[in-house]
Amino acid sequence: MIYTHPLYRDGFKTPDSIWGFERAKWTLSYEPAHLLVFKHIVAYNVPEETFKVLFSLYMDNKPVKGEYLEVLLRSPKTVFSTKDVVLLWGEEKNQTVSGRLKKYVKAGKLVRAHRGIYAKDKNYNRFELATRIYTPSYISFETVLTRTGINFQYYGNIFVATYVTREIEADDQKISFVRMKDYVLSNTTGIEHTDGIAIATKERAFLDRVYISKEYHFDNLDALDWDKVFEILPIYHNKRMEKKVKTYFEHYKSNQYHKT
Repeated sequence: MIYTHPLYRDGFKTPDSIWGFERAKWTLSYEPAHLLVFKHIVAYNVPEETFKVLFSLYMDNKPVKGEYLEVLLRSPKTVFSTKDVVLLWGEEKNQTVSGRLKKYVKAGKLVRAHRGIYAKDKNYNRFELATRIYTPSYISFETVLTRTGINFQYYGNIFVATYVTREIEADDQKISFVRMKDYVLSNTTGIEHTDGIAIATKERAFLDRVYISKEYHFDNLDALDWDKVFEILPIYHNKRMEKKVKTYFEHYKSNQYHKT
């Protein structure tokens, strides 16, 4: 059976139990567990013969000299990691790909947005960059909360949920990565996909922040769909968080009562 991880591509639902394999991050590999990550596809129980056939077919479609840049420019993506390019070009050697990409950057045909990350031009999507540095990942926390009117304070950082906690600056853009437990990160409930970018709904972003922060002030709880909040809440498996969400809900109901 073949799955495509929804944090990488739109429109597919992945079982939560496959997290351990998602860290392969787009690499082309044949593992003892018969896992194949191939051209954005994660496949399980793949016989060695099938792997060889698929790899052979893919390598037969490699670009010829002069087509490499065109393959990237035709893609709907605005940002590429080196591993993305390895797959798009069907190239086995990372060193060859890196060398070719550096030549395109030097010639002004591509832009280097971050270490190992390249863009078609300076007009690339900053959210796409933020979710390509560590994968799987999705836009969440204050980035979503501010845009949806739950928080009023502006943040210049892009906040991203992933498997590490780190702050970096990429091409003058500050990005804050926040570590989530594997079983939370791999659950796609409340994550939407726009132009290939995974973004939390306002309810998921609200819960992500409650999950990470024991005490936090939200400016406008009226903006939440509370039915959706309680629908997503069980994925966190956190009793402390459940009590805190109920406290926020009671506060919301109290405010509603005083408005009537």
